[in-house]
Amino acid sequence: MTSDQKTVAIGAASGIIAMALSLWLLFHLLPDPDVPDAASRIAYALKWDAVAALPLFFMLAAIGNARFSSEAIDPTLGKESQKMKVDARVAGNTLEQFTIFAVATLALAAGTEGQAVKIVGAAAITFVAVRIAFWVGYRIKPIYRAFGFSSTAYMNLGLLLAAIWIGFA
Repeated sequence: MTSDQKTVAIGAASGIIAMALSLWLLFHLLPDPDVPDAASRIAYALKWDAVAALPLFFMLAAIGNARFSSEAIDPTLGKESQKMKVDARVAGNTLEQFTIFAVATLALAAGTEGQAVKIVGAAAITFVAVRIAFWVGYRIKPIYRAFGFSSTAYMNLGLLLAAIWIGFA
């Protein structure tokens, strides 16, 4: 393995471990919601999905503000700085990840029973943290995005698989 591959592998593995620990800890710290039926569990998930959308908003705002105050105000001229290009890639990936996250959390909320829906809140808080880590890592050096990317991707996979398992069980 090259040095960069080792860096990515370590970042990815540590991201997955941090994500799993975060989900476990937050699940146990969050208060039990009053969710007697599927509609209230879906409403609970939608509230948390709004929280999870915040990083995407801030990424888009950063891009818009950077464009406004530079020659890249006209996006057709190709005058974006490297920072703007990174921010655009981060925002694009965050939109992709958020789409999967929102579908998974809503499906999971619909299928869970009682207090198990707290996993959605734990996942939303974790999503925000690891998307910020993805953004910061990408800005420092693109290979440092592995921590945030892997933690988001594998959390989304886990949420999707849980939602499918519960939904069809």
